[in-house]
Amino acid sequence: MTRAELRAFLDEHRLGVLSTIGPSGTPQSALVGIAVAQDLELVFDTVKSSRKYPNLLRQGCCAFVVGLAGERTAQYEGIAEELTGDALAYYQRIYFEALPDGPARLSWEGIVYFVVKPRWIRFSDYGQSPPLIEEFVFD
Repeated sequence: MTRAELRAFLDEHRLGVLSTIGPSGTPQSALVGIAVAQDLELVFDTVKSSRKYPNLLRQGCCAFVVGLAGERTAQYEGIAEELTGDALAYYQRIYFEALPDGPARLSWEGIVYFVVKPRWIRFSDYGQSPPLIEEFVFD
């Protein structure tokens, strides 16, 4: 599997389960809408009143599972960064293209956007024999 094929798989999906580390060190997960940027970065929105928001500010490392149906999934670990300024405008364009309902949430109190830069991704397809398992490591 190439990075282009991995991107195509991620691009097929608009939802992912995001996991962060809570203040007591316990995992916390939430389903979020996602868009994929050029370098396999994931973009999502949330609100400041969510549990994930302070978790990501305190410790940017997080994980996703993408591919919620069938036996093809991507496990994704990366570092999240809250978006501001020119970067916010750039990634919002990507997000709104993938999720056309995104602009409607701009009026939500405390709406913010994050980009997650990948550190490690494992693609698994257990629907074939033998299963296809590919890992990608990033700087």
